[in-house]
Amino acid sequence: MMLSIRQQPFRTAVLVLVWGWLLFLVLAPNLLVVGASVMTRDPSTFIALPLNLDAYRQLFNPLYLDVFLHSLWMATLTTAICLLIGYPFAWALSKVQKRRQMLLIFLLIIPFWTNSLVRVYALKLILATNGLLNTALLWLGWISEPIQMLYTQGAVIIGLVYLLLPFMILPLYAVFDDLRQDVLLASHDLGAGHLATFRNVIIPLTLPGVLAGVMLVLLPAMGLFFVPDILGGSRSLLVGNVIKNQFLDARNWPLGAAASIVLTLTMALLMFAHRLSKQRLGEESS
Repeated sequence: MMLSIRQQPFRTAVLVLVWGWLLFLVLAPNLLVVGASVMTRDPSTFIALPLNLDAYRQLFNPLYLDVFLHSLWMATLTTAICLLIGYPFAWALSKVQKRRQMLLIFLLIIPFWTNSLVRVYALKLILATNGLLNTALLWLGWISEPIQMLYTQGAVIIGLVYLLLPFMILPLYAVFDDLRQDVLLASHDLGAGHLATFRNVIIPLTLPGVLAGVMLVLLPAMGLFFVPDILGGSRSLLVGNVIKNQFLDARNWPLGAAASIVLTLTMALLMFAHRLSKQRLGEESS
């Protein structure tokens, strides 16, 4: 009883800290962005009254619509590549010994110790015309002249996959690690082959991890504006570039805020789909 009384102030302090963090550093900034998106552009103060939806209407301009569709295509391609690489990697990672798993996970998260901007610049040195990759290929005799890899869409895709691949692997590893082996054995005992077991058992059970990985890769891939700036030049624009340009260059804060809200709503839809998939999986398993 005395211990619970002593723990009460600590619990209250933790709740106050968490709710204060959510209110002032999450909710309040998002409300400010929502407010800015429905205000009028002003050259002197950036935003002003009256309230309107002009910024959202501007998003349907063919110029911005093309950028959004191009960003969606680039992000979808990045997500697909991360899934194709991350799914078998996470499955193989879940099969090794626990001691080796910790080592491999440690190696997987080591790049997070370095700023992502620094890593993209390092990748630029590798992909440059006189970079490490072209130098190695020339030395091996596989090519006769340097390949133009930098400032292309392919370079942007490589950069996005390089930065976001761990965010696909980690949630997939979590679901593979929790995958019950007796369910797989039961599937084989009932006459299902490897392909049928994979299609009818493994994929449905790992679908929440797939959706979580897609959610962690798709939206950030549309917003990482510095990757196209460094690796793609001005040839590959993402929604993140539009938001940055509207806030910092064009000083059109309502349009930049409206684009940010669209990305936030897209993330909310993905989270809702993820929750529905988990509920459906729970109903089927019960």
